Parts: sequence; structure tokens; C-alpha cells
Amino acid sequence: MKISGFTIIKNAVINDYPIAEAIRSVLPVVDEMIVLTGDSEDDTEQLIKNIRDPKIKIHYSKWDPNLRKGGEVLAAETNKAFQLVDPASEWAFYIQADEILHEKYHSAITDAAFCFKDDKKVEGLLFKYLHFYGTYDYVGDSRRWYDHEVRIIRNDKKISAYKDAQGFRAGKRKLLVKEINAYIYHYGWVKSPVQMKQKIKNVSRFWNEDTDEWKQLMQSSDTFNFDDFDSLQLFSGTHPVVMQQRIQQQNWKPDIDISRKKFGLKDKLLYWFEKKTGRRLFDFRNYKII
Repeated sequence: MKISGFTIIKNAVINDYPIAEAIRSVLPVVDEMIVLTGDSEDDTEQLIKNIRDPKIKIHYSKWDPNLRKGGEVLAAETNKAFQLVDPASEWAFYIQADEILHEKYHSAITDAAFCFKDDKKVEGLLFKYLHFYGTYDYVGDSRRWYDHEVRIIRNDKKISAYKDAQGFRAGKRKLLVKEINAYIYHYGWVKSPVQMKQKIKNVSRFWNEDTDEWKQLMQSSDTFNFDDFDSLQLFSGTHPVVMQQRIQQQNWKPDIDISRKKFGLKDKLLYWFEKKTGRRLFDFRNYKII
């Protein structure tokens, strides 16, 4: 059985993406790692080369500036990267630049990939998610954060990235997937207040450049306010080994009061129901569990 990894990246240094950690976190479970680097304005290419692993295959792409609506360019680049995956691979493991795989899930992933390798009905493997916010100590526990997403897909080129590449579809159809006992750790909202605001301004042009909303964002302060959350909880687990250096280098501590819950009545009831039953009602799912 062969598993390929693939990812896209642009301006990793400017936006402080943990892309090197993301790549290193999946290397133990893949046979090759496709890295499609965009036309960056920093040393992103050298950052990837410094990982120095023979599994990594770096390719280059120029992002289309006309694909700025709803993150379309992210899907376009993800599809390019997927097309570069070795045809001999049964599976393709997609990892985004701010997503990390904990090493404790390696065996669960390879076991599931092998188990469903010959079951062609299974088009993808579904991961659980932890979304860290503000610092490495807090995770979002409300409906604002998606709790599952497909990150391993069948190496079938009829599959493509959907909308802004958060997930995948086969044409317009949702993928048929199996849920596995593994988490993806999402660190996209863990940066200093200044770096967080800079990243938001830099990447917002891929969604809404030239709109009034974008112009207001560009004129806003240069510091992000981490008070914009509805519910967080303290993280009590361990972080992936590849993230330890970043965690040790954290030099900011936003004023976050996790005892405060900021729900309307409807969301408060749905939050309570989910905590009591483990079921998330009326949630959009870009996949179908079989």
C-alpha cells in the first residue's frame, strides 16, 4: 500500500505558517510528499528545502490573481497538487499549512488506510478536529468550529477540492467516507496579536479584495482582538512533538476569559445538547459517512 501526501503553500514566512511542522508531522505515514509552492515574496522555498527529507518533492506554481472569490485559488492550487500525486498511490493525505498531525495517531491512520484500501466504496477518511485559539492552551468547543473534515482521499482524479479547499467532492457529490480515530490539530488562530492581524490582512484578498469589508479591514488596527469568541475550553492533552519548539517560543499572552460564554438562545441550547449527548444537530457536512 502506498500513501502520498500533498499540500500547497505561499508566503509561509510572512504569514508565520507552521508548514514545516505540518509536513514533518505527516512524513512518517506517507511514501512521498508533494509540496506545491506558490509565487512567494519570502523564503518559503528554502524553508521547505531545509526539512531535508527525500520524500519531499517540491513543485512550483503561480497563483491566479483572478481567482479571488471565496478562496477559489486555494481549491485550484490544491487540485494542481493532487494531480501531481503518484498514480501508484492508493491514498492521498492532504494537510494544510496550519494543520498538524499528532504522532500518536500514526498507527490508527495506516491501519485504517490498509483496512479500506480495497473497499472502493470508501472515497475518503474522516478526521476529528481540535481548533486552538489565541494560545496553545485553549481550543474552541462551539459550533463555530467544524468538528470533522476529510483529509485522506482515494487517489481518484475525479475527486477535487471543494470551494476554498476545506474539503473535497466527487464532481458535485459528497464523498463517501469512514470516520477514523484520529485528530488534526489546527493552529491557524495561534499567533501573536500583531502577527494574527497581519496574516488576516494578507490572506483576506483571496476572499473579498476590493469590497467595502476588505477596505475596512485594511484600515483597521494592526492588533488582533482575541476577545471575538463564543466559547473556549482549556486544552488538557499533549501537543505534537513537531510543535514543541514553537510552543516554547510563544512570547504573548492575550487576556482571554474562558469562563465567559457568548451565545444567543438558539446556540446556547444547541451547545448544551451537544455537550450532553455528543451529537451536533443541524450541522453542515461536506461528506457522507458510510
